Amino acid sequence: MASHRRPSASGFNRGARVTLLSAAAATAAAALGSAPAGADPADSPESTRAKVDRLYEQAEKATEQYNQAEEHADELREEVARAQDRAARGQEHINRMRSTLGSVAGAQYRSGGMDPALALMLSGNPDTYLDKAAVLDRLSERESEALQELRRAQRRLGQERSEATRKLAELERTRSALARHKRTIEAKLAETQRLLNSLPKTEREAYDRASRSGRAMPDLSGGAGPASARAAAAVAAAQSVVGRPYVWGANGPHGFDCSGLTQWSYAQAGVGLPRTSQAQRYAGLQVPLSQARPGDLVTYRSDASHVAMYVGNGQVVHAPYPGAGVRYDPVGMMPIASVTRP
Repeated sequence: MASHRRPSASGFNRGARVTLLSAAAATAAAALGSAPAGADPADSPESTRAKVDRLYEQAEKATEQYNQAEEHADELREEVARAQDRAARGQEHINRMRSTLGSVAGAQYRSGGMDPALALMLSGNPDTYLDKAAVLDRLSERESEALQELRRAQRRLGQERSEATRKLAELERTRSALARHKRTIEAKLAETQRLLNSLPKTEREAYDRASRSGRAMPDLSGGAGPASARAAAAVAAAQSVVGRPYVWGANGPHGFDCSGLTQWSYAQAGVGLPRTSQAQRYAGLQVPLSQARPGDLVTYRSDASHVAMYVGNGQVVHAPYPGAGVRYDPVGMMPIASVTRP
């Protein structure tokens, strides 16, 4: 089971995220190192392992929400920057127009007096005066058009500023959501570590071995080959990072969550995929499992909260969960939601 994310919207870069997660894990380990907190004494090792699996699944779902919120934050930052840029350019345009009209007013004053409409325009909001036909009648056609354009520009500027303000507020709300999802994920991972530490040493080692099984290259000789050269390149990229650590919210190249691995692998083939497993589910043609080919994306669970890449011969490569690096597993390791061919 795994999770996902991308460059941070809450001000953390990818390295900072890894550092924060490592710090959280270290804190949990320190708290548990001298006297490991035990699970319920009535729990069997099998029950504890099942709880660990459930917590990893919950953490993965929370990570997908984190990735989605972070992706939205990235989009909002770009939209805010564009809105602010448009507002700045709009203000420059208004300043130039007012300067031009000021020159006209100066010329009128020197030639015998300034038109009252221009004086009013240059000293305040023109809307009141432009709505009065008496004022427009006193202006030449050229000056009237200039004043009309100034009014339109001022209205556009007001809209751009309002839009920028709205986007900034939305960005702040998204940052709060990111922090909330991050706390949820770290709490679940800390609880998972607590449960693992409560297992007897032999059980812990058995779970650890199971979480790292399947690192050997599977037999990929059976079945049809990749559907395209891009799919083949993506498979090669994913296979090249087998063994690298699972890191929640990371999309390579030194660590990955599940959707981060598939996104990064296809990026190496020149194909852009969405950040989350739910979005990747619809990033192409959906095909039956019986027709799966290397490079196809396999999403799991009804909410598509985990994704892997099919590599042939009934195998997938994926980033499972913390403590288990990128590895191969049977395609049927979890309930399959869909198979998608990007």
